[in-house]
Amino acid sequence: MDESPQSFDRVLSSMCTPPHPVAREAAERFLATNPGDPASFPSVARLEERAVDTLGEVAGLDDPAGYVASGGTEANLQAVRIAREHGRNDANVVIPESAHFSFRKAADLLGVELRVAPTDADGRANLDAVAELVDADTAGVVAVAGTTEYGRVDPVPALADLAADAGALLHVDAAWGGFELPFTDHAWNFADAAVDTMTVDPHKLGRAAIPAGGLLAREESLLESLTVDTPYLESRTQVTLPGTRSGAGVASAAAVLDELWPDGYRDQRRRIRDTAGWLADELDRRGYDVVDPELSIVAFDVDTRVFEALRDEGWRVARTGDGELRIVCGPHVTRDVLGEFLDDLDRRAADVGTGHRANPGAGSR
Repeated sequence: MDESPQSFDRVLSSMCTPPHPVAREAAERFLATNPGDPASFPSVARLEERAVDTLGEVAGLDDPAGYVASGGTEANLQAVRIAREHGRNDANVVIPESAHFSFRKAADLLGVELRVAPTDADGRANLDAVAELVDADTAGVVAVAGTTEYGRVDPVPALADLAADAGALLHVDAAWGGFELPFTDHAWNFADAAVDTMTVDPHKLGRAAIPAGGLLAREESLLESLTVDTPYLESRTQVTLPGTRSGAGVASAAAVLDELWPDGYRDQRRRIRDTAGWLADELDRRGYDVVDPELSIVAFDVDTRVFEALRDEGWRVARTGDGELRIVCGPHVTRDVLGEFLDDLDRRAADVGTGHRANPGAGSR
């Protein structure tokens, strides 16, 4: 094989980051194990129990049910599936327009009507718009705690109240924000509101190896609706979506959670938040229109010609739906890396004459 893995040196828009060394080592040790058959692979099953317990601590839940999924898409799909089984015929699920595209996949696969509410001017779920879409057939309401494009946090307690009034479940998608939000003042988790299910991904800011998503439920009974018989396995039932699952992902999640929760993640939050704030300030001084970073995601308007030139320079950057260049300040995105990016941004902006000025102080990073 003549290909090499993508270097993360210039990857600025990915929500994933290189795994922590303890996560990498654990993943390699458990490559051949299958937590989908816990009776045959009891050691990785015990690691999954540890990982779920710690994810419960992260998300404010003392006795969590759940499992380590392949990622946020699977966890969100399973949450919609739980809501559908909880609901009625012709069930609908209400999401904000900022919700991840995985909910559209889930609705299509599960035959659930998806109702999309507009967001407010700050990119958070508009409560009045959600309330207008909720009715007697609503099985689930979705809140996002750290939107993919801007890192916005929806008003989770208020959305939980709307769901409860309708007899629906509330799902919180904290795939990205789940490892940053515990160290903020946001109300987002099981302890803050009547949350029923939640997505939290260790393979994002949790720094586990891919694949390691997380699905949490307030009660075991919520998962029981997913149960299928598995007559030819030692374990006779499953609630997971895949049969065979990655022991590597489970073990890496358990190892890194043991290593970093809570103090390591607290320090990481401080570093990436400082980096995002510094970058937003540098862009603002250059005259760019910067979306105020709520979590560690920075988005700003940039000329299409400049964007394409930066891609040609090897920067792995992406745009939001509204066209801003979006930078996710994960642990691998340092001020040194961003200083190089800003130098290239200055040069390319000057080349096309956008009027954005270079910042001579950017080199002191």
